[in-house]
This record gives sequence, structure tokens and C-alpha cells, in this order.
Amino acid sequence: MKKKTIIIVDDHLLFAQSLESLISKLEEYEVLEILKNGKELTRYFTHKRRKPDLILLDVKMPVMDGVQTMQWLMENRPEQKVLALTMEDDELTIIKMIKAGAKGYLLKDIHPENFEFAVKMVVEQGFYYTGKIEKVLRDSEEIQKDLGLQDKLTDKEKVFMKLCCSEHTYKEIAAEMGLSPKTIENYRESVFRKLEVKTRVGLVIYCIKNNLFNI
Repeated sequence: MKKKTIIIVDDHLLFAQSLESLISKLEEYEVLEILKNGKELTRYFTHKRRKPDLILLDVKMPVMDGVQTMQWLMENRPEQKVLALTMEDDELTIIKMIKAGAKGYLLKDIHPENFEFAVKMVVEQGFYYTGKIEKVLRDSEEIQKDLGLQDKLTDKEKVFMKLCCSEHTYKEIAAEMGLSPKTIENYRESVFRKLEVKTRVGLVIYCIKNNLFNI
């Protein structure tokens, strides 16, 4: 049986080697390379070396981080499947990676069996999200059934929604709109309720899937 190939991009060598050891115990997969950052990955592809079936990509790395690496891949290797594997669980980081094209987003404390399933899903089905990411995806899929929901939004709420798709914090959004943080909090609750999403990540995925803005 021909094994599926994986490249690990992570600057924490001990973790990367442990991950390689875990993958080596899986019959279907093998690790081609362990690279320390996105710059090393770009060099790997520049030299036209073997294309992996999957890249396991950390987010926080020196020289060239996960988001920058995803942006390079989308421009130069758009067909490449990438699964983010990181300790970063804040909404803004998740939003950046999803917008940049990651096909999955896992935290490093994931159970090995769940990790194997996630890898299999991304390689064979093209995507996999777990935990809160999986939940917001389900939310947005339900929302897609009724695109008219966005008509319920006021003009101000639509501006707020567009700014939510940026990297601004809620405080920065308030400043951009010339409103108080409390008013922005009210907009957030109203938009989430009207669009039936639970998180900012869910809102961004909704906007991406429905091509509402140039994200």
C-alpha cells in the first residue's frame, strides 16, 4: 500500500519529533520532512521536491509564521491541503488561518485517535474542523439555508459585520465606527442573534461562504 505523505512545519523540535513518531505508527502515513518555519517550506517547494498529501502547520513560528505560510501556499500551491496544529485557540488566530485557506484547525492537546481521524478527513475529504470550529461550521451551514437572514441587519450592523471580518479587536472596531464599546457589544449580540451564530469565527465563516465581502 502506497503511504500518504506528510510534512511537519513546527519550530518546536521536540514536539515535531514526537509527532513524527506518532505518525510513523500509523500504517497509512509517512513523514517526508520536518521543517522549522514557513521559509524552509517555501525553499522546499522552490526546489521542486516531492509534494506532500498534507502539511501539518504550526501558527506561531519565527521567520515566517503560519498565516504568512498559508498566504504563500494559496498564491503558489493553492491545491495543497494544510491542517493547522497549534496551541493558539483565540478567535482572531482561527479567523486568520481559515481566511488564509487552512482545511482544518486542531489544538496540540488533541487525543491521538482524534488526530488520526482529522488527518484522514483532510487527506480524503478535503477538510476537518473540531471543537468550537466544527460547531461554528455547523452553524454557518444552517445559515446558508436562509440567505435572507442578512436582510434583517441594519446598515450599521452590516458595517460592524464587515469590520468583524478584519483583524481588528472589538475595541478597535468601536473606534473605527466612532461608537462606544458598549454599543459595539450590543451590535455583536444583535448580529449574532439575527444570523444565528454563536461566535465571531462563525460570523466570518458565514461571510466567506456567502461571498459578502472581499475578505
